[in-house]
Amino acid sequence: MKIHRSARGKVLPCVSVPCKAMWLHLAVLVGLFYLLRWYRERQVVSHLRDKFVFITGCDSGFGNLLARQLDLRGLRVLAGCLTEQGAEQLRSQTSDRLQTVILDVTKTESVAAATEWVKERVGDRGLWGLVNNAGICTPMAPNQWLTKQDFVKILEVNLLGVIDVTLNVLPLVRKARGRVVNVSSVMGRLALFGGGYCMSKYGVEAFSDSLRRELCYFGVKVAMIEPGYFLTNMTQDEVFNGNVQASWDHASPEIQELYGDNFLADFMKATDFLKAPWAGNLSLVTDCMEHALTACHPRSRYSAGWDAKLLYLPMSYLPSFLVDLMMYWCSPLPAKAL
Repeated sequence: MKIHRSARGKVLPCVSVPCKAMWLHLAVLVGLFYLLRWYRERQVVSHLRDKFVFITGCDSGFGNLLARQLDLRGLRVLAGCLTEQGAEQLRSQTSDRLQTVILDVTKTESVAAATEWVKERVGDRGLWGLVNNAGICTPMAPNQWLTKQDFVKILEVNLLGVIDVTLNVLPLVRKARGRVVNVSSVMGRLALFGGGYCMSKYGVEAFSDSLRRELCYFGVKVAMIEPGYFLTNMTQDEVFNGNVQASWDHASPEIQELYGDNFLADFMKATDFLKAPWAGNLSLVTDCMEHALTACHPRSRYSAGWDAKLLYLPMSYLPSFLVDLMMYWCSPLPAKAL
């Protein structure tokens, strides 16, 4: 060990060498961890062409792209669509392997009928993958603008629909020792807006966590997809702004006076902050879904988009008062704020 002498001649130990060695060992361990994870995550499940995957919400967006993506991969895709028009369009873009069924996840009879339809097709092989993708994001507005029914509308699709579909087809997934993939959101980690969307995604997170721990005893793996902001039919400006305007129009005169007309315009502009250069690349999300279905060792959570990785998830670990302060300075102020 190197030594140094102080001004008074005392011998002082130098700890620079041990410190450097410690950091070197730590860097090696971190490198080995990521190398091992990379190797494990590259291992793919065998006999993919014999496996059935049931996806909800395939009319457009993530579900539509995933159905086409898995069809190209050779899997047997069972696509749940809300409308016959969406089903016909998807069939025209895919192979004869892909089959569609009309499914409204908010109606128990529709879910039960779709479950029987899936059961007839998978037979004794069971269902390898269930992807709960169907969802909506509006109405999304300050809570005081909304009614109970506005919350119920989102919760019925995004949370109760996920639960209903999962519980119905779970025996088929257990038989195949397969996968459940639930589409959550970074808003299931960090509630940036009022309305039922964030609440529903928090619920999906809780349901998925409890389900993952229950099903591990039966060889079933559960994964969550937590995308950042992506442009789909639901998040287009005209759709989002139209729903915000409708919520404002139905708010009471007292609420409109409290917030003021300028708040409405500023609130709509604030969503531009969420948009990122990669927002139109939906494959960043569907690639995560595909990996969760086809990898031997899928992750429990997938963060899609750099905004999710570098902004929203780190924010979710910050103390609440810091996040509140950030939101206070970034959000528009009501006309009669204190």
